Amino acid sequence: MRRQVVLRFFLMKSVLPRVSVWIAALWWGSLTTVGFYVVPMLFAHLPSPAMAGNMAAKLFAAQTWVALVCGLLLLLVSRSNRPLAQVELVQEATVFIVSGMLLALLSELVVAPRIVARENLPLWHSVGVGLYLAQWFCAGLTFKKLLG
Repeated sequence: MRRQVVLRFFLMKSVLPRVSVWIAALWWGSLTTVGFYVVPMLFAHLPSPAMAGNMAAKLFAAQTWVALVCGLLLLLVSRSNRPLAQVELVQEATVFIVSGMLLALLSELVVAPRIVARENLPLWHSVGVGLYLAQWFCAGLTFKKLLG
């Protein structure tokens, strides 16, 4: 019995850091794929910009949920017992995790409704692009920090 507990302890210590790296990779990769590949392809191949814009809005809303789930999972996994060197990396990454989650929420709750309503579209589209790029950098820096 004691042997199983010790084995589980060492397994969790070695698995959790890898899980957090995979979650960070998913977050950064999904932002990269949606924002820099899929949405431009929509505007290039759909019959009208209005159709592409509507589909892009749905994809960005889904991406917000991916970002929030990944951020929440990263915060939960980071609370586990880790060696001291990894604790420092996770603490540094936490700033980027929380910032990325806040940027995603701000984009979804404040900017997206104004873009969909076509309210001062050039301004709000530029703000949305800026927030998306900032979130992409936060996810990338989180990934880099967790890689060590």
